[in-house]
Amino acid sequence: MYRLLAVAVLTCLAIPLRATVLVPAEFREIVAGSQVIVHGRVAAVTPEWSADRRRIDSVVTVEVAAYLKGGPGRTVTFRAPGGQIGRFKSITVGAPEFRSGEEAVFFLTAQGPGVARVFGLGQGVFRVRLDPATGRRLVIPAALTARSEQPEVIRRGTVERKPVALDAFASQVRDALAQGGAR
Repeated sequence: MYRLLAVAVLTCLAIPLRATVLVPAEFREIVAGSQVIVHGRVAAVTPEWSADRRRIDSVVTVEVAAYLKGGPGRTVTFRAPGGQIGRFKSITVGAPEFRSGEEAVFFLTAQGPGVARVFGLGQGVFRVRLDPATGRRLVIPAALTARSEQPEVIRRGTVERKPVALDAFASQVRDALAQGGAR
């Protein structure tokens, strides 16, 4: 009887578990679901406690190089889960991490008057790298981008994940917008 009572008490005291479930989105879904698509460089990353002080979010400010969709302004600010304040670090699996100076194409979405967020955690960040051989900027596709509705295995180094020139990537975004990706 005491064991049953102890199990019941421990069950009541248990902390609820949380999980992140991320369904890969097709590129057209990412474009359609984003209110702002911007190419730019991270100017600042500022960690902040959430309102309930249970996690840390990073407020990211980006210096805009070009808008592919959305509004004017020299900078864009958005919130991403995760960050570090002193000895406390908050990590969300699948969420991107940012450092000042990083260049990327950001797909941002907002609900209501709040600060924008990256579409689908890391799915809405396409990092830009400089090709040392050619000096061209290359866009690195996100790891979790679906190609169809069918389940598929994600393999490292596949042809679909090869870098694309920044101007070709911008054309892909414009094509997706023209095919109904604009809301």
